[in-house]
Amino acid sequence: MRILYHHRTRGRHVEGVHIRGIVGALRGLGHEVTVLSFPGADPEHEHSTPTGAPVHGIGGLVTRLPGVLFEFFEVAYNLVVLLRLPRALRRTRAQLVYERYSLFMFASIWLTRQRGIPIILEINDSALVERVRPLWMKRPARRIEAWCLRHATGLVFISRQFQQQAEAAYGAIAPSVVSPNAADISCFDPARFNGGPLRRERGIGGQVVCGYVGAFAHWHGTAEFAARITMRLREQPQLTLLLVGDGRDLPAVRAQVSERGLGDRVILPGRVAHTDIASWIACMDYAVLPDSNQYGSPMKVFEFMAMGVAVVAPDYEPLTEVVTDGRTGWLFPRGDVDACVDKVLALADDLAQCARVGQTARDYIVGERQWRNNAEQLLTLVPSSVSH
Repeated sequence: MRILYHHRTRGRHVEGVHIRGIVGALRGLGHEVTVLSFPGADPEHEHSTPTGAPVHGIGGLVTRLPGVLFEFFEVAYNLVVLLRLPRALRRTRAQLVYERYSLFMFASIWLTRQRGIPIILEINDSALVERVRPLWMKRPARRIEAWCLRHATGLVFISRQFQQQAEAAYGAIAPSVVSPNAADISCFDPARFNGGPLRRERGIGGQVVCGYVGAFAHWHGTAEFAARITMRLREQPQLTLLLVGDGRDLPAVRAQVSERGLGDRVILPGRVAHTDIASWIACMDYAVLPDSNQYGSPMKVFEFMAMGVAVVAPDYEPLTEVVTDGRTGWLFPRGDVDACVDKVLALADDLAQCARVGQTARDYIVGERQWRNNAEQLLTLVPSSVSH
């Protein structure tokens, strides 16, 4: 089947990983996939870009606009779709459009309906949820979103909670599936790495290493977690923390570590390219996600698990869909930072449990949460009249 993958994102970081994962999986299943994005936002040429690196080009310029003006540009992007999408449909002779849904973008659904081409939306964002960037034009955003979710051929939600929230707000929406994130097990394969030499090479001491990878931002609770656990690290002298990533809260974490003289116990490498993340995870015995949100499906959890590194995570519903407490990871009551710290410290005494749960987590990803699984799920929404 000829598939046109359309997105309006910058195609970088987690967005780029997800797009490459789905596109690669669809191609692996024998489909012909073309990616349509705005100039400078091709996720298939972003592999070596470090997380947090500056964004250049039109995407970087527009994202720096103030709130309401940025949203007007999002609405105006429909004109770009009206100009570019018909040409892309003719050129590729697409039988299916798969689109990463973006707020205010409706032209692609209108066009595909006019041409009788099915369109499936992947829902990673919504006017219904609290967003990193505040939404100013909420009422028109929700009206447009309701129309899109009702008139698409099918919908792919990243969590059941997200799906239920949309159904409650908008009533009868298009047929949908729940498809959490996934991992590329060829890249995230513990057999490719030897953690011992990697630790020595990177100056990571300690007999036990608990790690984190991702944004140092309030929604992941990194600053509060670091503040609490650094006060108690003396309880586990064999434990080292390896916290990889960058973001607004990193300077505060660095300051806490420095003030408490823990530079040898809390390693902060900063931003790394996505291609290097697996090697950093290979240095960890287990991992931690201090916080998340009600609807998200954090990519890092799947990548930890694929590497055989089980994660201590908050019990938000999207996480309980993939982490089984004591089997493929460990759950703590969401918002309870002390419970998170308690579990991280306790596991430092039980490396056998970390290894056992980590292997089960890896087996789960291999069996159920590769990108191929996501591709197979979304294809169930394609009408039987469309050639496969």
